[in-house]
Amino acid sequence: MLTEQQINKAANDLYAAEVNRKQIAPLTLTYPDMDMDDAYAVQSAWVERKLQTGRKVIGYKIGLTSRAMQRTMKIDTPDYGVLLDDMVFADGGNICASDFLDPQIEVELAFVLKKPLSGENVTVEQVLDATDYVVPAFELIAARSVRVDPKTGYARKVFDTISDNAANAGIITGGRQVKPGEVDLRWCGAIVELNGVIEQTGLAAAVLGHPAQGICCIARRFAPHGISLEPGQVLLSGSFTAPIKVKAGDAVQADYGDLGSISVDFI
Repeated sequence: MLTEQQINKAANDLYAAEVNRKQIAPLTLTYPDMDMDDAYAVQSAWVERKLQTGRKVIGYKIGLTSRAMQRTMKIDTPDYGVLLDDMVFADGGNICASDFLDPQIEVELAFVLKKPLSGENVTVEQVLDATDYVVPAFELIAARSVRVDPKTGYARKVFDTISDNAANAGIITGGRQVKPGEVDLRWCGAIVELNGVIEQTGLAAAVLGHPAQGICCIARRFAPHGISLEPGQVLLSGSFTAPIKVKAGDAVQADYGDLGSISVDFI
C-alpha cells in the first residue's frame, strides 16, 4: 500500500502534468508495488484537487472494455474514471489539440440516467430501466503519464491508467437520443472518419456483449464505496473501436446510422 504522502505526491504530479502540458513517467516505475486500491486512491486525490478548483462531478466512465481497446493498450482489465463539468465539449465544435497530452478519440455510447442506480449486483435490465436515454458519444482521452517511457520502453500498466483518471479528458455527445427499449443497443454501430477517410468501424456489442454491461460494471465498482449513480449523470459505457490519434488540423466524424452523427475539429 502506498502511504498517504505517496498518494498525494502522485496525484500532485499528475495534476501538474496536465497544467504544465508535460507528461510524467508511469507511476508504476516509481511505485512498482502499487496495487488497484493505490491506483484508485491516487485517482480520488486527483479528482479532489479538481473539485477544490470548483469543478463538479457529472458522471463516470469505464474504459478498456472491448478486445480492440485491450489489444491496443496491452491491458486486459477495465478501468474507471470520473467525468467533470469542464470536460464537456460541443458536437461540431473546435478543440485546441495543444491543451491535451497525446490526445485520442474513442467512439462509444453515453447513458443518461433518470433513476438512481447502485449495488454490486446491478443487471442489464436494471440499467435499462434506470436510463432516460442513450446517445452517441466521443470520449477525448489524454495521457498525463507517458504510454511508453521513451528511455526504458516501459509500457504503463492498468494501475497507471486508473491513477490517470482512466485517461479521461473530455466528452462530446450528439446525434439522436434514443430510449433504451427503442433499439437493440448491441447493434448500434459507427463508421468513423478521420479527415474524410474511414478510420474505424464497430458495433456496441464489442463492449462486454452489450453496452449496458459497461454501466453495470461502473455501478459495481463504486458500490463498495457507497457511491450511487444518480439521475442526470452521464455514463460512458466503453469504446467499441480502437482509439484514433488526433492533432491540430484533424477532423473526426462518426456516423451512427439511425442515431445520427457527431463531429469535432481539432485546431
